[in-house]
Amino acid sequence: MTLDDLRAFAVARSLFPPTTLPRALDRLGFVQADPIRAPARAQDLTLRHRVNGYLAGDLERRYPELDVEEDFFVIYGFVTRRLYALMHPRASGFDPFPRDRARHARDLLRFVRTHGEVHPRVVNDHFAHGTTTNYWGGRSNATTHLLDQMHYRGMLRVARRERGVRIYRVREHAGGRSSAAERRARVDALVDAVVNLYAPLPAASFGPIVRRLRYAVPQWRGELDAALRRARGRLAHARVEGVDWFWPAGERPDDGEPGDAVRLLAPFDPVVWDRRRFELLWGWSYRFEAYTPPKKRLRGYYALPLLWRDRVVGWGNLAVNDGRLRSDVGYAGGRPPRDRGFSAALDGELDRMSRFLGL
Repeated sequence: MTLDDLRAFAVARSLFPPTTLPRALDRLGFVQADPIRAPARAQDLTLRHRVNGYLAGDLERRYPELDVEEDFFVIYGFVTRRLYALMHPRASGFDPFPRDRARHARDLLRFVRTHGEVHPRVVNDHFAHGTTTNYWGGRSNATTHLLDQMHYRGMLRVARRERGVRIYRVREHAGGRSSAAERRARVDALVDAVVNLYAPLPAASFGPIVRRLRYAVPQWRGELDAALRRARGRLAHARVEGVDWFWPAGERPDDGEPGDAVRLLAPFDPVVWDRRRFELLWGWSYRFEAYTPPKKRLRGYYALPLLWRDRVVGWGNLAVNDGRLRSDVGYAGGRPPRDRGFSAALDGELDRMSRFLGL
């Protein structure tokens, strides 16, 4: 086995033939969300390659009818209900809250249950709990912050979005404690979901990514190291050029071919999500620079990795001006690939992007 085999495997298994939106979500298990639109949100940029006829915003428009939930997995995004059920409930009743906050949470839960679905603005107008510091260091309404905490703990779910704002309703969970065997089975299934999404994974990434499940199951975070050891024993693996790689048992790295296509990927697409793996497979360093000061950016505010066949050869910055798609493409090697067909394939990808954006 060679690094070329792993590159082709990584691309072909993740960029499967386009299918329906429900089937693509079920196959992925999780799609990372991001609010930046440049030229579309990350979740839409991820799904456009995997869903036939996908248009920007389809996930949000169809969310109420889909078998998914907005929630934390290794990071925030859209997770299938099958995985959602493995992670919840994350807490027992109101125990994790301090006494005053627990009282507010009980009042808020009753309010949401009474109204069915609530907009955070309506909740804040009713309770007016003031402001608090949010997760990013800014200021937000205390009631909105409490809604977020209750959503994370599984007391509430996102029913839909209204102009990008989460609309909440009560989420009911079956009671009862999990046995030790059930906890192990659930954590192992979540580890397998991580591997399914991001494989093949180098050993240096495998451990840190699995430990990110502490966001998914904070109640069982102490069991993740043991789950990691069990996973190393059951997964397929190989040493390639001095690096140990892991992927789901039963899959073969020589299965599938990437095809002659150019694809502009979301910065958080599973193909490029792990930066350690990125450098091992493609030999250069990619960084997400939206939050980097403009003068220090090397590739752009929202540079999309540019995949040609099974190689990430550069990046593209896209914008919509006067109803037309504008592109600025850069290359890791300083110039575009000399392969026959690359230029036409890039034009085809930009045309597909325009249709996806509804231009």
